[in-house]
Amino acid sequence: MAVYAIGDIQGCFDELIRLLDLINFDPAVDQVWLAGDLVNRGPKSAEVLRFAMAHPDSIKVVLGNHDLHLLANAVGVNDHHHKMDTMDSVLEADDCEEMLTWLRHQPLFYHDADLGFSMVHAGLPPEWSIKKSLKRAQEVEAVLQGKHWQKFFKHMYGNKPHRWDKSLKGWKRLRFITNCFTRVRYIHNDGRLALEFKGEPKHKPCKQTPWFEMPNRKTADDNIVFGHWSTLGTGQYGNVFSLDSGAVWGEQLTAVRIDKQPYQWFVIDADPAGLPHAKNK
Repeated sequence: MAVYAIGDIQGCFDELIRLLDLINFDPAVDQVWLAGDLVNRGPKSAEVLRFAMAHPDSIKVVLGNHDLHLLANAVGVNDHHHKMDTMDSVLEADDCEEMLTWLRHQPLFYHDADLGFSMVHAGLPPEWSIKKSLKRAQEVEAVLQGKHWQKFFKHMYGNKPHRWDKSLKGWKRLRFITNCFTRVRYIHNDGRLALEFKGEPKHKPCKQTPWFEMPNRKTADDNIVFGHWSTLGTGQYGNVFSLDSGAVWGEQLTAVRIDKQPYQWFVIDADPAGLPHAKNK
């Protein structure tokens, strides 16, 4: 069995299939981990979801910010709608409800103890271990999978609170947890989340640090794959693996094989002609 982790697809279904062909993916024996943002901005979000749904044993998924954004729009919380959003292939589909139900039952954080790897869409605060991260993720997952899941999206958006405190309660607690798993790139040196700047590290504001370079990070010895950060570039940074190579912007889609060393990387070029927003990066 081979295990591959793939970065943000964002509706680039054709690129996903070409990448799976390149790695000779066999769903009968192999696993593929999708590091969130399956949907939006690209042209074939519904096709990506249907493909993942059709392979429950061989495809593992974590939720990204665009996946949550789709769910928010589906329940009418659309005051954060972006002109580049392309979610109609899901929202107008006959099987829309089935896709949305499947999506909100996916985890925010995934850990395979036997393999010794974890997966998150964005990042982790330095205070959380793998065990704590799983517990924090389960708090949000319980709400998303519950009877009144729609209420979550009325409170999801926003940058505050900036700092983790185990005494946080209610929507503030859930928002902080969600922002870590699906949005964070940098953390202020004093421990506050820095959610505004999205660029590459060489241009970062002073006193901000990539989440995976924070001192005393409790997951410093753990292997983690993540997406979300196309301006960082793909690669291995210590024990973490950055996977978002900007497929939706007409650049590349990337996979890394994580079940054996040396780690093997696989890349296919995206086709800007088939991506409506590639020229607008």
